[in-house]
Amino acid sequence: MIDGARLPLVFLHGWGFDASAWAPMRAYLEGWEIHADDAGYFGRRSAPERPSAYVAVGHSLGAMLGLEEAGGGCHGLVLINGFARFSAAGDFPAGVAPRVLDRMLTRLAADPAGVVGEFRRRCGADDPIDAGSLDGAALAAGLRHLREGDARGAWAGRRVPVRILAGDADPVVTPALTAASFGGEVAWCAGGGHLLPLTHPEWCASQIRAFVRELAGAPDPA
Repeated sequence: MIDGARLPLVFLHGWGFDASAWAPMRAYLEGWEIHADDAGYFGRRSAPERPSAYVAVGHSLGAMLGLEEAGGGCHGLVLINGFARFSAAGDFPAGVAPRVLDRMLTRLAADPAGVVGEFRRRCGADDPIDAGSLDGAALAAGLRHLREGDARGAWAGRRVPVRILAGDADPVVTPALTAASFGGEVAWCAGGGHLLPLTHPEWCASQIRAFVRELAGAPDPA
């Protein structure tokens, strides 16, 4: 049986942000063992070694990464403002038009600060960024993952419990995209946008705590 009382958490942030995006939520998880990956978009790439048993908590692109990675010691997933696929396809019309991501990739080489800043403002973050720290290669890799990634197979074949958290006013991952990815298995945050870990940290933390408590009565993943 899983001891869910304090199962470690592994945090995976979204595109255009870094591990500091979890700071408000971590304040409501005091005393919890937390390992936060950083994709290096701002030059501070970090991927701590995974604990032997943990719950992965991903936001936006980080949610898809968590879904793709789940295995080994992962006993559960909390996917926040997430998706199984981001870009539209013939069999996935709810996604974002690939040309939007193509334009971002084209602009990125010449104006990374402009692309990242514009995206963050659309998400609801208007704080200044350190343009000099931006890593264009890491940002481009993340955008390509958003354009080409498809974790629908991983979602269909998931082998661990999952909690989906989404905002019903998310301008980036719309409710239609959330539903197309995950069906009806969603806990909706009324009035929530795309940055739930920043704007509704207490709600997110309470959902995580409840989910991990539920895992205490679940069998270990095979």
